Amino acid sequence: MNRLARRVAECLLLGTVAVAAHAAPARDLARQAAAVTITRDDWGIAHVSAATDAQVVFGAIYAQAEDDFGRIEANYLTALGRTAEAEGESAIWADLRQRLYVDPPELQRQYAASPAWLRKLMDAWADGLNYYLAMHPAVHPKVLTKFEPWMALSFTEGSIGGDIERISLSGLQSFYGGVPVTASAEEIGARPQEPRGSNGIAIAPQKTANGHALLLINPHTSFYFRSELQMTSREGLNAYGASTWGQFFIYQGWNTQTGWMHTTSGVDNVDEFAETIVSEGGKRSYRYGKALRPVASVPVTIAYRTTDGRLATRTFTTYRTHHGPVVRAERGKWIATALMWRPVAALEQSFLRTKQTDLASYLKVAALQANSSNATLFADRKGEIAYLHPQFVPVRPDRFDYTRPVDGADPATDWRGLHSIASLPNAIRPPVGWAYNSNNEPWGAAGPDSPKKEAFPKYMDSAGENDRGRHATALLTGKHDFTPERLRLAAYDSFLPGFARLLPPLIAAYDALPAADPRRAALAGPIALLRGWDDRWGTDSAATSLAVFWGDSLWTDVGAFAKQERINVPDYILTRVPAEAKLAALQQAVDRLTRDFGSWQVPWGKINRFQRLDDSIVGHFDDAGPSIPVGFTSAQWGSLASFGAKPYPNTKNYYGTSGNSFVAVVEFGDRVKAWAVTAGGESGDPTSRHFNDQADRYSSGNLRPVYFWPEDLTGHVERRYHPGD
Repeated sequence: MNRLARRVAECLLLGTVAVAAHAAPARDLARQAAAVTITRDDWGIAHVSAATDAQVVFGAIYAQAEDDFGRIEANYLTALGRTAEAEGESAIWADLRQRLYVDPPELQRQYAASPAWLRKLMDAWADGLNYYLAMHPAVHPKVLTKFEPWMALSFTEGSIGGDIERISLSGLQSFYGGVPVTASAEEIGARPQEPRGSNGIAIAPQKTANGHALLLINPHTSFYFRSELQMTSREGLNAYGASTWGQFFIYQGWNTQTGWMHTTSGVDNVDEFAETIVSEGGKRSYRYGKALRPVASVPVTIAYRTTDGRLATRTFTTYRTHHGPVVRAERGKWIATALMWRPVAALEQSFLRTKQTDLASYLKVAALQANSSNATLFADRKGEIAYLHPQFVPVRPDRFDYTRPVDGADPATDWRGLHSIASLPNAIRPPVGWAYNSNNEPWGAAGPDSPKKEAFPKYMDSAGENDRGRHATALLTGKHDFTPERLRLAAYDSFLPGFARLLPPLIAAYDALPAADPRRAALAGPIALLRGWDDRWGTDSAATSLAVFWGDSLWTDVGAFAKQERINVPDYILTRVPAEAKLAALQQAVDRLTRDFGSWQVPWGKINRFQRLDDSIVGHFDDAGPSIPVGFTSAQWGSLASFGAKPYPNTKNYYGTSGNSFVAVVEFGDRVKAWAVTAGGESGDPTSRHFNDQADRYSSGNLRPVYFWPEDLTGHVERRYHPGD
């Protein structure tokens, strides 16, 4: 037995880590490790190579664990519905929500029935994590001291906030807790939250200076949400990009031939059914047509950590109809939620698309139809580009409004299978030569070659247009000479179309004030500043500060109303907010800037800051600590580069926690080339030089060259090793 195998065996005997029953013996784990090479470049990014896909998965998840095991465990505690075992009673309801779908015995059965190739990858995933824990006895998981292969099926889709998270926690707690709970400010939209989503742009060769297709990858997520890495095997895998912590596939990225970028879609494919409940003889039924069907009851036990450190449990009797689990009550009805839950197919699709060689092969994988929430921007070496709508879209009668609960007793409201890919609002090889999405409607995804709204059911989109969409369309229309650098500049274009639309009515309201109105003198300076502004963000721009503070004041006031009416906040401000309220919000912005910063003329970069102090999952901030200025703003105002920032109870400055997280520009020439940046740095360890080594590049949009090909790494290798070395 070699040294690595002995070390693993010792850890297992000492109980440092309990490995699942499936797992290979210590000698085999060491043999797997010896077959994998991890090369860390001078940004700390792992390039993992081996003979087989399974070996690469073993090494990739090991490398992820080296960088940030805490985030891996946190993601799987969320996915498995076990966060309360670490955080206590406050997390019970989020765990219960997850467990309405995630049933460990059922996932174990699905694992056993899954294709052999996929089981190998799941086995390797669990082995890699357990091997990491065995080789790092100083790492103490909060809960997950062992990983089992079936657990990978709990977290198969790499976007931020899965479909399950759309279920209201306050409604769930009110229903199953038996005590009415008021909806949170976040749930009703009363507290401003950065729009979740992303930007993606694909440009065909006829619109580029070099005749090469280009792809912009710009996910807007929580910072430090994904690992950047490369996975290469001799079985056809060579993918680079962003992998959500704990997952074994590249979620947004590229290979030697193709690139894919996912954006959160506004498709309406999570539906609520209002069930009519009938109680007779102690049994509950629900009405369906002329019949009564029994309500299924399913016990769910949630473990949680008590204040004294012990584990306790609470058991809930949950209810289900054929539409899905019951999640709340409303107006005398029980509300059941229907959404996609196809773990095996979703994991297959997520991995297989990373190995495809052109648009046709990518579409064959898409035929698995297990992508529910994400639109895709695609580009390949052949010069093909596409906007692809999410593939999981149930067929429903268009006469019903599925954005609100529909009558579950009416069989006509039921899902009727899935739309074929050909019947979705895609834009495939658009003659205009470009395609994009910014979490907006698909009806402008490819300019004049976009799908036509009137040709599709209204449930294909519930998002509508947004200012990022207007911004991207203006930048793409009529351009014929894109290069990688020009695409990067477009991704950081400083124009704020939201304020370009919103400020003229504010200025007009000021101009309409009577001459004797005291507000004419009080607001003369601020109005003059905004009147002369070019609607572009910048670290030295005081007008940006004033406009953002004004917009944020209104956002706080009207956010709940905008959400209730399903209108984007800027559109609500433009069409619903009276002139008096707009002027009052400007005075509030002036007063707040003066109070917090001593003047209402403060450069935006003094306020808007990037700061990374430690490895906590939920960030905290300190005005006295080191930070750097950021010019771009919230995506709410149409900034393509997104920086979701706000002040905290102990700060005056705005600190970002979401928005641009991984940005890449990819060129598909004879050999693929790319440039990228990650928020902060690759490592979650504050003592690592890679904890914050990309912060300056991040804040300025200065992308670094990606070392995709082996020769690119020459002179840039920090360390080359096998897992466990």
